[in-house]
Amino acid sequence: MIDFLNRNIFQPHPELLVFITVALGFLFGKLRYKAIALGAVTGCLVAGLLLGAQFKVTIDGTVKNLFFTMFLFALGYKVGPQFFRGLKKDGLPQVLNAVVVCVTGLLVSWGFAVMLGYGPGLSAGLLGGALTQSAVIGVAQDAIGNLPGLSAERMKNEENLVAIGYAVTYPLGTILCAMLLANVLPKLYKRDLAAESAQLAKELDAPGDDPDLAEGYYEVVLRAYRIARPDLVGRTIDDFENQQQALGHRIYLTRVRRDGKILDHTQSTVLREGDVVAVSALRGSLVDFDARTHIGPETDDVELLGYQTESLHVVASDKAQLGRTVADLRREPFMVGVYIDKIYRSGTEFPYRLSTTLERGDTVILTGPKRLVDPAGKAIGKPVPTSFATDMLWVGLGIFLGGCIGIPALTVSGVPISLSTSGGALIMGLVFGWIRGKYPTYGNVPPGAQWFMDTLGLCLFVAVVGINAGPSFTSGLSTAGWGLLIWGAVATLVPLIVGFLYGHYVQKIRFPILMGVLAGGQTTTAAIGAINEQSKSQIPTLGYTIPYAVGNVLLTIWGAVIVILNH
Repeated sequence: MIDFLNRNIFQPHPELLVFITVALGFLFGKLRYKAIALGAVTGCLVAGLLLGAQFKVTIDGTVKNLFFTMFLFALGYKVGPQFFRGLKKDGLPQVLNAVVVCVTGLLVSWGFAVMLGYGPGLSAGLLGGALTQSAVIGVAQDAIGNLPGLSAERMKNEENLVAIGYAVTYPLGTILCAMLLANVLPKLYKRDLAAESAQLAKELDAPGDDPDLAEGYYEVVLRAYRIARPDLVGRTIDDFENQQQALGHRIYLTRVRRDGKILDHTQSTVLREGDVVAVSALRGSLVDFDARTHIGPETDDVELLGYQTESLHVVASDKAQLGRTVADLRREPFMVGVYIDKIYRSGTEFPYRLSTTLERGDTVILTGPKRLVDPAGKAIGKPVPTSFATDMLWVGLGIFLGGCIGIPALTVSGVPISLSTSGGALIMGLVFGWIRGKYPTYGNVPPGAQWFMDTLGLCLFVAVVGINAGPSFTSGLSTAGWGLLIWGAVATLVPLIVGFLYGHYVQKIRFPILMGVLAGGQTTTAAIGAINEQSKSQIPTLGYTIPYAVGNVLLTIWGAVIVILNH
């Protein structure tokens, strides 16, 4: 092992150092206390700093720029639909709160940097770590590289200080954000997150009117019964289903066997004594209905129950259905026998309610018999079959166009101001993601590919940053001083407190939702996990998605802004 270290095989083969750094970084990232984890990104940065200090290997800047540009495009692509949706009237309160948090964070970080005499590197590191936004590292380093009048040595030193400042302030920033929102503020205001989330869920769910969403449990079951009740004989399937719907039950007769033969299914089929019917229902509805009493004895009929079912992903795009609530949608004839399993919005599962309105770009997962699901999918929007192929024409063109719009620069007081290629990739990712939401036939980027570009792209980038900054980590940390940790903690808390006061007293946002809004505005994923855990509910997530999209965009841009302000 000693001989291995002495030989330093990473000098001629730096790519090996990058991969072992990422492996160790993901291992470090699994370190967890309750709902709070170090995270893969910070883990990769720490591993890079440690291994970089040991082996003193320099990785070509093109490598990290490649991964960072890819990451920013993927980030914009993922949050694009949500970002533009937030600009609409119903999302504006959450957008405004996120802007307050982000602007306050910038001003506090800048004020501390000026007070302490930090240069552009430490200023950006303080902002990125305190506000838990990893993308600040790359954007700030790009901005430092464009500053005029810096020697090559000074420029490299400032770029390294970005990573050092971030590594010092990020872990505590994440912990403090989660603790403040999940524990401190609720206890200080004597609020029970679990009780309030449950109450809010009831208000939004209207459980007595919506068996689909009762207590968040809506498993579909399939049973067979032989008709023995005289009052069912002579009635049509449509008549039976309408009666059950009026009683609040979602129970459907999906197939009928008569005299040993399975009939072609129509809603006008008249039921006879001795018919065996396949019943599709929500488990709760079937228990309440007591099918044995109201239909007849249960039987087992493999062929009757063995019809093909489907779980279909549908991207909402039909104008006639957009803006309608889930409750309205369920009353449509094409939804007979079809169930809404889940709804995804901006790539994340959205805890929908009866009052949830369908928006363009939402992905609705429908389940039920294939013959019923396919027409329902076409009525709602564009069915999207599962595909693992990434549209690289879409991705490559988006990154190229983003880079092109990011290159031109204005000069203010001798300082060039531009989006940079990485900033341009973020903006174009937002646009392309929004287009994909509106026209889902274009630009397929499956979840696996998004994860590769988003999570792994950022981790590879920060691993390279850490490796390059490793040799100067000790000297940089001594330059910054451990006071950076204290000021970083204050810079984490002040924006959250300001956002809370604004949201609670001025906007009057419900408490569980407000906690989600604040976690999103500061883009702290660990915090929303801790809040949901404390709430014993996914309700706070309703306030998280829009501010998260806005926060990602603004805080990323702040990386360049604070460099210019402290130049």
